[in-house]
This record gives sequence, structure tokens and C-alpha cells, in this order.
Amino acid sequence: MMTSTNELLIGLVSISDRAASGVYADKGIPALREWFGAALSMPWKMVTRLIPDEQPVIEQTLKELVDKEKCHLVLTTGGTGPAARDVTPEATLAVADKVMPGFGEQMRQVSLKYVPTAILSRQLGVVRKQALILNLPGQPKAIKETLDGVFAAVPYCIDLIGGPYIETHENVIKVFRPKSAIRPK
Repeated sequence: MMTSTNELLIGLVSISDRAASGVYADKGIPALREWFGAALSMPWKMVTRLIPDEQPVIEQTLKELVDKEKCHLVLTTGGTGPAARDVTPEATLAVADKVMPGFGEQMRQVSLKYVPTAILSRQLGVVRKQALILNLPGQPKAIKETLDGVFAAVPYCIDLIGGPYIETHENVIKVFRPKSAIRPK
């Protein structure tokens, strides 16, 4: 999939054994689609994947979305807890060029406002090539809360790694950039 230079390409990956096998409908990708549809004020496209909690499959999917599809931002939902099948962070670290610990720290801080079990989350933010990969929670309400709490920093990170200039509807989410990085309108 080719995008224009000012179009954001987002990879959305829902990681769930049961949803991937058809036991129930995935709710992660629709929640992400809804959030970005409301938040972004610029051209964007998405590439979606619904996969099981299998580390090799997760790693392969993340590599494909960054290396072949050329996504600028990849968001995963699910698989970040302490259960034996929760391997999203391990797969994400395996494909990372750089770890961005502030994202994981902030995602847990945001979630702690709502649930004390947020300390069990192992969410991560990493850079692979020219893409930012973020591990989000799996529930739609938690996805929205987390994005509302961390997305303000995402566009500047994408700027710094060579991606498109991300613009949002400020009534949904106000982006933060240093004054020197703000483009005139």
C-alpha cells in the first residue's frame, strides 16, 4: 500500500486467541478506527491484522507492517498482562531498534487513574526503523483512555523518526511540539 508523503499509515493489530479463532468479535480494531477517525484532521489509512497470542506471529506481523507496508505508527491491542499467553511485549522488544520507556510509563500512569490493576500491564513503546510501535490495552474503553493520555507526544516522535507531520482536531487531542517544530498553517 502506497501513501502520499503527507498521509499517515497506521497499522492496527488486535492480538487475541479467541477473537482470531472467531469465538467472539474483535473490539480492539473498531475502537482504534473510531478514535483515529475522530482525532486525525489529515489524510490517513490503516492496515489491520487480527492474530493469535503467538510470539512468532506477532513478531512477523510487526515486521511486515513496518518493513513491507511502511506503516509510520503501529498499535497493538491485547497480550500485555502477566498471563503465560501474554507475549506482546516480548515480541515487540524482539523487533525493536530503540525502546521508548516513557510511553509505557505514561500508559500505566493513565490507566492507574481508572484501575489499580494497571500496574500489571507491561505496555511498551518502541521504534523500529521509521515507525513507532505502541502496545495498548485490549478493551475499547481502556484503548481510548490510553490514547487520550499519550497521543499528544506521538506526532512529534513520528516527526523525529522521519514520518509525516501529524495533525489532529484539537478538540479531541491537542498535539504537543516544541515551537521550533510547529509548521505554519
